[in-house]
Amino acid sequence: MAGGRWGPRALAEPRRLMRAGLGLIVLGHGSLVLGAIVHGSVLRHVAGASRAVTPEYAVANVVSVGAGLLSIAVGIVAILVSHNLSRAALHWTLLSMSLLNCLLSTTCSVGLALAIALTIHSRGIHLVTGCNSSALPADARAAIATNDCPFNTTRIYDTALALWFPSMVLVAAEAVLSGRCCLVALIFRGIGPCARGYGKEQV
Repeated sequence: MAGGRWGPRALAEPRRLMRAGLGLIVLGHGSLVLGAIVHGSVLRHVAGASRAVTPEYAVANVVSVGAGLLSIAVGIVAILVSHNLSRAALHWTLLSMSLLNCLLSTTCSVGLALAIALTIHSRGIHLVTGCNSSALPADARAAIATNDCPFNTTRIYDTALALWFPSMVLVAAEAVLSGRCCLVALIFRGIGPCARGYGKEQV
C-alpha cells in the first residue's frame, strides 16, 4: 500500500510534483481572471459613491486574488523542486509557501461559500448598497423604479453568483494541491510518518 498510487514514493515523484506545480499555476491564473471579471463587471459597483465596501467585496476581490498569486508562486517553486531534489533551501521554501497557501485558499473557499450564502439569503440586497436610490427593491434582481442608481441592479445578483461558484471551486482545488506540495516537502525533509515510509521504500 505504501508503494501504491498514493504512497510516499508516489507523492514524491518529480513528475507528479511538477504536474502539481503546473496545476497550481493554471488554477492561480484562473482565480486571477475570475477575480478581475467579478471586479470589472460586478463588484466595482458595490462601493458606489459612498465607497461602502461589503464583506462579499473583500472576500471575492482581495482574498481570492491573493490566493491566486500565491498559488502561482507555489507552483513555480514546486517545479523548481522537481528539478532540484537535493536543494534543502527549496524544500523549506516549498514547505512554508505551500502551507501558507493551503491555509489561505481554504479560508478563501470558506469565505466565498459564506459570501454566496449571505448573498442568497439577502437576495442580493448587499450587492446594491452603493445605490443611493430610496426605491431599492427587496430583491436585487428586480428593477428599481427610479434612475437614481448609478448602475444597473438587475444583473448584479445572478452575475456575482455565476462567477463566485467557479471561483470557489478553483480555490478549493488550490488548497488540495498546496496541501499535497506541503506533504511532499515534509517527505523530502524527513518529517512525519510519510517521510519514514519513504525512507524505508528508498532502502
